[in-house]
Amino acid sequence: QLQAFGGGLVQAGGSLRLSCAASGRTGSRYAMGWFRQAPGKEREFVATKSWSGFTTYYADSVKGRFTISRDNAKNTVYLQMNSLKSEDTAVYYCAATAGTAGLGAALYDYWGQGTLVTVSS
Repeated sequence: QLQAFGGGLVQAGGSLRLSCAASGRTGSRYAMGWFRQAPGKEREFVATKSWSGFTTYYADSVKGRFTISRDNAKNTVYLQMNSLKSEDTAVYYCAATAGTAGLGAALYDYWGQGTLVTVSS
């Protein structure tokens, strides 16, 4: 199971840090990533990091502003979000895959319940 935390209301230009804790079989040796879904839009890829940490991908829209990190000892993945914009408003989901870290949502086997991030302009 995956459980995401850290969403909330923040002003444009501000920062938030999301956390996603994995329990059971979903933690170790799984690539973990973040997706988001804005109202009326499809779910989109945000960032992912392999279990080793050697492979990391970001969506172009968040490069230079968001940083994904993970602590395998705690089975937790983080998403540090800086310089937030109104267009970052969405429900953010963490996900895990036993396969290779990638951008497609279909690659991921496990999903968290989502945490809402609202950026006010």
